[in-house]
Amino acid sequence: MVKTSPGRRRAGLLASAVAVLAAVTACGTGAENAGAPRTVPGTAAPATGGPTTTPASPAADPSPGPATTTAEPGATATPTASPPRTTDAPAPATGTRCHTPELRASVGRNNPGAGQENFPIVLTNTSDRTCTLRGYPGAAFLDASGKQLGPDPVRSPDPPETVTLAPGASAWAGLTFANPEVSGARAATPASLLVTPPDERKPLTVTWSGGQVPVSGNESTVRLITFSPGTGA
Repeated sequence: MVKTSPGRRRAGLLASAVAVLAAVTACGTGAENAGAPRTVPGTAAPATGGPTTTPASPAADPSPGPATTTAEPGATATPTASPPRTTDAPAPATGTRCHTPELRASVGRNNPGAGQENFPIVLTNTSDRTCTLRGYPGAAFLDASGKQLGPDPVRSPDPPETVTLAPGASAWAGLTFANPEVSGARAATPASLLVTPPDERKPLTVTWSGGQVPVSGNESTVRLITFSPGTGA
């Protein structure tokens, strides 16, 4: 029987231990690498061709889906209808304001007094419906070339009222100013008066036959008074 020296025995045992450790390490490394895909520099996706990310849950659709059916074992499937769509449709317009194409403008006869000239601006309902006027008209004196004479009139602080005009009915607003011959204001004779109904943009043009009006200087302010029923005659 061959005896092994203690030094040789320790060397053999050490070699065996190293071999066993190498084998265990190799097995563990293979198990880990088998399920971990390699990555490609500069990308976030694995290089294995598998799914890049876990699929996200679909976003909730605020609109009702199609009808679905639900059933229990042994029961007949019952359709469950989606809730009906509701639409907030705009309410139809109910305004009764008189619009420019429905009106005819005219200037009534002057009613002078105490150095003042007072003209009624008359709007008549020419449509076949009843409509309303409220507040002040727009007004501007124009020369023959259509250029405005003087500044815009000033509104008198009168409380407005709503005037209801049946077809053919009229309302009037006051146009008043100091007589230029009395006040000494610089005057001009307009060719026409531009009249815009309340809350409208399209004006009406009326031939002016009321003589001179103040356009600048002393006491040259032209004033407007709110609409009242009638013609102001």
